[in-house]
Amino acid sequence: MATFTSSLPSTLLERLASLAKELELPKNKLLQNALELYLEQLEKASYIKSYKEAGKDDDLMLVAEEGLLDYFNTINEIES
Repeated sequence: MATFTSSLPSTLLERLASLAKELELPKNKLLQNALELYLEQLEKASYIKSYKEAGKDDDLMLVAEEGLLDYFNTINEIES
C-alpha cells in the first residue's frame, strides 16, 4: 500500500475525526471508503453522460435500432 499525504481544511479534519470516532474506524479507512464511493459516483456520472450523448447521435441510434430489430427477429424465429 502506498502512502499519501495531503492538506485539508481544519473544519473538514475535525468532522473526519469526529465521524471516525463515532463509527469506530481509523480515519484513513474512512477516507479510503469515502474516496472509493466518490470515484464510483464519478464513473457512473461519466457513463450516464456518454449514454445521453450517444442518444443524440443519429447514426449510432440507427445501428442500435437495427441491432434490436435483428435480436427481435432472432427471438421470434427461436420461439416459432
